[in-house]
Formats: sequence, structure tokens, C-alpha cells
Amino acid sequence: MSQENLLSSIKNLVTTGASIAQTRLELISLDVQIARTKFISLLVMIVSALFFLFFGLVMLALLIVIYSWESDRMMALGLLTSAFLLIGLILAVMIMQSLRTMPKLFEASIAELAKDREALSK
Repeated sequence: MSQENLLSSIKNLVTTGASIAQTRLELISLDVQIARTKFISLLVMIVSALFFLFFGLVMLALLIVIYSWESDRMMALGLLTSAFLLIGLILAVMIMQSLRTMPKLFEASIAELAKDREALSK
């Protein structure tokens, strides 16, 4: 009789462990789906913004060079090139800083697993 209770208890323990593992894997899967969706939408917006900003800057540069064609076209080209390079470097530094401060991936899942570990250690 006690052996049957032991086997039943082990079976319940394994079932509970499998249920916990399944729940945590579903949470991780949901985190991945959310992160992927945010990343793709952000990437599309970034590429679109960069395309239109680049096109606008090229048109502005052409306008300035054509406007100053007779007087100082080399100075206009030099100043525009310097300005574009400076803005590009500033944006590169901002991107690197943003990448360093990104939140951890699977933060909610890690917190839940830590709670599970604390509950099991008691």
C-alpha cells in the first residue's frame, strides 16, 4: 500500500514538473514572439526613415550646391560632406549607447523561473 502511495506521489510530482516546464516554455515562446514582432516593426520603420531622410539630404545637398555653383561650390560641398559625416558619427554613437542599455531578453521568464526556484528550495 505504501509503495502505491509512493509511486502515485512520484507520478504527481513528475506531472506537476512537466506542467511547470510547459508553462515556462510557453512564456518564453510568447516573449520571443513579442520581441520578434517589435524588432520587425522597428526595423521597417528604421529602414523607411533612413530612406526618406537620405533622399531628403541628397536633395538638400543638390539644392545647396546648385545654388552656390557660381561662387563657392567646393566650399559648399566640403561643408555638406563634413556635416553629413558629423551627423553620421553622432548617430552611430547614439546607436551604440542604445544597444548597451537595451533591456534583457526574456526578463519576465527569468523572473518566473527565479520564483519557481525559490518556491522549490523551501
